Amino acid sequence: MNILILGATGRVGSQIVTLALQDSHHVTVLVRTPEKIQINNENLTIIQGNVLNKDDIVRVMYGIDVVISALNTDGTTTLSESMPLIIDAMENEGIKRIITVATAGILQSRTTPNTLRYLSSESKRKSTRAAEEHHKVYNILKESTLDWTIVCPTYLPDGEKIGKYRVERNYLPENGAEISVPDTAEFTYNQIISSDYIKSRVAIAY
Repeated sequence: MNILILGATGRVGSQIVTLALQDSHHVTVLVRTPEKIQINNENLTIIQGNVLNKDDIVRVMYGIDVVISALNTDGTTTLSESMPLIIDAMENEGIKRIITVATAGILQSRTTPNTLRYLSSESKRKSTRAAEEHHKVYNILKESTLDWTIVCPTYLPDGEKIGKYRVERNYLPENGAEISVPDTAEFTYNQIISSDYIKSRVAIAY
């Protein structure tokens, strides 16, 4: 497959790049700082650019089969501003599949099911800023024609790959407290060949 990975220099994104290259897929990454990608692989195309630049997004979509976004919020509105550009470019190219990594905050609350976790008593976080950004992206994707999946890990330490975790649609698995970066990357990457969670949020936790 030809896979576009956004957020490829982040903790989860960089591991998704490695997994995709191990399986001999062709990987394109759009990064602001190419020097941060320390991989030499003939199947890797590194393009310098910015997800907030429409021309850059259009340029990297050519010939792509699936898009994976592991972009961070970084305390900015990059996520919600870039997603409409990504969706437009994908729809213009006829690309249907996008997998994004978000936060467990945008899952439904178990205590108040009509509310998202970050707006309920379930959330322990002081700041809701990142969850608000991911919530905007969730709403934007819901309005699109794309086959989207939003992977929602809970607390995300670097940790080891365990390879066993619980998965649940729309809700965080009961008492799920954490999931490592390697397991999150693996599950997210595996969604390129899975249609189990099309147009869904899916939570992962141990």
